[in-house]
Amino acid sequence: MVRALMAGEARTGFCATRPSGHHAGRDRAMGFCIFNNIAIAAELATQELGVERVLILDWDVHHGNGTAEIFRHRPDVLFASIHQLGLYPGTGSVADAGSGEGLGYTINVPVPRGADDEVWISVLEHVVLAAAREFRPELVLISAGFDAHRRDPIADCQLETASFAEMTRHVRDMAWSVNAPVGAVLEGGYNTAVLAECVQAMLVALEGDAPAESIAPDPVVTSRVAAHVGHYWTL
Repeated sequence: MVRALMAGEARTGFCATRPSGHHAGRDRAMGFCIFNNIAIAAELATQELGVERVLILDWDVHHGNGTAEIFRHRPDVLFASIHQLGLYPGTGSVADAGSGEGLGYTINVPVPRGADDEVWISVLEHVVLAAAREFRPELVLISAGFDAHRRDPIADCQLETASFAEMTRHVRDMAWSVNAPVGAVLEGGYNTAVLAECVQAMLVALEGDAPAESIAPDPVVTSRVAAHVGHYWTL
């Protein structure tokens, strides 16, 4: 997928991979994940295809700890994870912004139990994508988990199928604004009917031309996260 995107053969792509990958580290499996698919994609882009800046957005309801650790010290990959606070694996504090040369290039957005699309889309639009526009990625990769859906049995967030379509439009619009292709890799999702709905909605939104709708910043979660991320990016 990444080779096709960077060669200009397509502007969007989707990999329906199983098992998921974002918990896996460099040298160990973890949490249903054997190989970290999204990290391999980003590494291929930077090491073999000449890409200098990659954005990885992880909207799985669980923190993408494996991906975060793989790129913790690197400024060529901006990693952002929106996830439910307190879930497995217990990582992803808002105060964790990376380390060393990678300080500021990790954005963690833990949202409270019961968070709905107003919270998720607000932090995506006003924090994650604001930083991403300043970063100007040459490739955008989505760790596309759908277990934040209200009908998923694993977690307690309240997203709808339409919520994922709207988040996709926001990411797509940002990517087009910096002329970057977008590739998505499947992560979690444990209600198979909902998973199918969400993937279809995401793919339609990726290839569509309806613009994303801006919403007001959430006064609690967005402001709290922005207070941390604003030390490194202009929000």
